[in-house]
Amino acid sequence: MGFLSERSKYTKNDIEALDAVSEKLRKAGRKIISLNRGDPARYFPTPQYVIDAYIDALNARKTFYSRAQGTVELQEAVCGRYRRMHNLHISPDDIIATAGVTEGILFMNSAIVNPGERAIILKPYFAIYTTYLERNHGIPIFQQYDEKDSWNVHVEKLRRSLAQLRKSNGIKHVKYMLITNPNNPTGTVLRREILEEIVSLANEYDIFLISDEIYDELTFNGAKFTSVSELAKGVPHMLLNGISKSYDATGFRVGYMVLPEGDKKSVILKKKLGDYARARISINTPAEYAATAAMNNFGEHGRVIRKMVGEIEKRVNFSMKLLGENPYLSTVRPNGAFYVFPKIDLSQLKFKDDVRFVTSLLEKEGVQTVWGSGFGEPSHFRMVSLAEKDVLEHAINKINDFCRKNAKK
Repeated sequence: MGFLSERSKYTKNDIEALDAVSEKLRKAGRKIISLNRGDPARYFPTPQYVIDAYIDALNARKTFYSRAQGTVELQEAVCGRYRRMHNLHISPDDIIATAGVTEGILFMNSAIVNPGERAIILKPYFAIYTTYLERNHGIPIFQQYDEKDSWNVHVEKLRRSLAQLRKSNGIKHVKYMLITNPNNPTGTVLRREILEEIVSLANEYDIFLISDEIYDELTFNGAKFTSVSELAKGVPHMLLNGISKSYDATGFRVGYMVLPEGDKKSVILKKKLGDYARARISINTPAEYAATAAMNNFGEHGRVIRKMVGEIEKRVNFSMKLLGENPYLSTVRPNGAFYVFPKIDLSQLKFKDDVRFVTSLLEKEGVQTVWGSGFGEPSHFRMVSLAEKDVLEHAINKINDFCRKNAKK
């Protein structure tokens, strides 16, 4: 690696891997439809009461370093949110504020993963999960969401894999198991009975369970979200969340880690995560006060989120309808978040893999998506369905035409 460190080779983000290409095309006068970043604030204005709270914090000169683990007001607001939504009774000391969920993932891996240790990650997964694990020289053990079962977890396969790890004595090297619910990139909302099985397995095999629940209020098509916190009482676990998605404030960079349990692992980890927070001093102080206002104004939030989710549901289902006209793609219907994750029938197209498909789609048609390989699932691509219907229609028509033009004869 020369001047760069060995671990630096693991630092990448496939979601933005083609940004330099799209920027070059824009400078050349091309119109690019960007459907790669899951950024709701670009399409749904952040609620005015949240903006006003940020401005109030600035006017009150709350521009100093806050407490490293988050303001007390923010911690209490998070506690109130989980009490209202999930009947979870936690204390402010169970909350550590982070600069988005990604910093929480960084802290968590840095705190508990030694070189050669392992983590169970279900795929497809959010692209950053493996980045921070491997940067700490940890090794992912991949388990599979089942596309044939609407991308739910194949519990029996997971059970057999854990049993084999125990038999080979490899289970002692597993530091955590990480799930995403609702899922990025598939939009799956895991069924409650499946989550119960996952919690049971984590308990049986003494594996620390981590649930990324950043899309917890973005569910539709009749799906019901269940937080791991409702099921894992007494089981060591962590929740990752923040205001980026459900509170439509991506650029504020306010996330948080919740460690509700008092077991030895959780107590040790809470203390060390606090050390990591102090090492980076604090997150964005005015944004913390805005986040506090967002969570405490739950009446206004309820009205805003219902309207936003209703519109996301329409746009996702509209995308599904148009993609359904393409014989070269197949897509499981999402019930959460705002992504669609089509499977590409490469046997019928002139592309070797999903990376070439996505790159050519951008270069030839000006539509930027993300290759499925970046989420651990080759032969797929992820498309964000947040844009207005006319933009989505234009983009998907281009995708469908692109497939027809590149079909094998």
